[in-house]
Amino acid sequence: MAIDPSAEVHGSAVIEPGAVIGPACRIGPFAVVGPEVVLHRGVELKSHTVVTGRTEIGEETVLFPFSVIGEIPQDLKFRGEETRLIIGKRNRIRESVTMNCGTEGGGGVTRIGDDGLFMAGCHIAHDCQLGDRVIVVNSAAVAGHCILEDDVIIGGLCGIHQFVRIGKGAIIGALSMVTNDVIPHGLVQGPRGQLDGLNLVGLKRRGIGREEITALRAAFQQLAQGEGTFMDRARRLAQENPDSANVRDIVDFIMGETDRSFLTPG
Repeated sequence: MAIDPSAEVHGSAVIEPGAVIGPACRIGPFAVVGPEVVLHRGVELKSHTVVTGRTEIGEETVLFPFSVIGEIPQDLKFRGEETRLIIGKRNRIRESVTMNCGTEGGGGVTRIGDDGLFMAGCHIAHDCQLGDRVIVVNSAAVAGHCILEDDVIIGGLCGIHQFVRIGKGAIIGALSMVTNDVIPHGLVQGPRGQLDGLNLVGLKRRGIGREEITALRAAFQQLAQGEGTFMDRARRLAQENPDSANVRDIVDFIMGETDRSFLTPG
């Protein structure tokens, strides 16, 4: 066990031998830290948090009460192999959130980026790969092997099917079940999630200019109503929009490797 002298550890907390507690960490009452856990500078574990498994948590991340981080996957194929959970910097992991380690079949690592917000009761399953500034709202569940790129927002009570990819800047409305990939900057709504447009509010908040938004809207219309298959339309987008980085993001995403089909514009 290595506890930096500047760390504050409540007397009722349990720090198992082997754990590494970095500078300026704060461990609250009745928190439990497992023997293979590494907490970097300034991590705060509030009361009754549990961090276990081969879990590494980046600087200034805060865990709120009753969150359980790094437990074994909820996967019957898991046989106790050594896998990991890596969480980035400055994340806020609220009450009763669960995040699981990876599985051998999924690459062995569940990875969370920086500056995320994971609201009360949400779940991030084994082998998920999350980018930066991801928001997962209360009681949403992200199944195993999913990829959520930067700036994705998952609404409350949503379900994301295993192996689904959600492109950067996309937003999923509350109460949606998403079973197929979502293009970057897409807007998904409805009980059985449907691609219903672009996340225009998110684009404006991120400072995307009017000209670029116009290009994205034209690209979306072409995907929705152009001739040929969905993949044919995407290939034409690349040819017709060589100077738009955001349109290129959509094309690259559609052409990328996936185990699912796509939510397509209605």
